[in-house]
Amino acid sequence: MSKNETRTDLPANFNELKKSINRTSNWRERLDAIEDLGHWKSRETVELLKHSMTGDSVFKIQEAAYRKLIALGEKVTMPERKSGELIKDTKKILVRIKKSLPKNHSYEDFKEKVKKMRSDIYDTYEGEKGTDFDKWLEATWTTLPTK
Repeated sequence: MSKNETRTDLPANFNELKKSINRTSNWRERLDAIEDLGHWKSRETVELLKHSMTGDSVFKIQEAAYRKLIALGEKVTMPERKSGELIKDTKKILVRIKKSLPKNHSYEDFKEKVKKMRSDIYDTYEGEKGTDFDKWLEATWTTLPTK
């Protein structure tokens, strides 16, 4: 199948793509799944793309799903970029993680613990912030209280 061809049946790896679309700790995998699903116009693939367009926490994913749906001829509205916290209570969670580390821990220690303990937060903000992710996380870490 060529890059620009649209099929109306389901891809052979549909179940894997469905799992990938729902993997909250890997925005790149979700983006790849949207790319693949965008070549197949069926009720199931359109529903998955709509779910990503309205429900994903990373705007880049929502936008990609929107573009694929438009290309498939669906009448959809571009989602609005969320402002503020992308995941409820992110700041409280990051404060807890910082407080769980030794008093004189490094930013790298904090970053690793966030990645291990809350891969969903790490992944969402990495996907949303792009190249500014480290700058944002370090600035956030610096301002979080320690006690």
